[in-house]
Amino acid sequence: MSKGRKYDYRVVQNDADWSVEIVRRVTSKKTTVSKSQGGFATESAAQEWGQKELEAFSQNLNARNKRRSEQRNSGVDKE
Repeated sequence: MSKGRKYDYRVVQNDADWSVEIVRRVTSKKTTVSKSQGGFATESAAQEWGQKELEAFSQNLNARNKRRSEQRNSGVDKE
């Protein structure tokens, strides 16, 4: 099994503007959109936003997972 990225972003061109979607790989064939933003004038602006937002999204997700892990572990320590 190869190590792929669970979260990534993709840039999509609509008629006159560009949109960015942060996608999560659910299975090997299925993905779901976690966050999207549209209305970018250029592809480079959309890519820049996608990279920044993916990093912020990833950090937020890691912090949330850490908080939830601490909550789970604090319930176990009360034995």
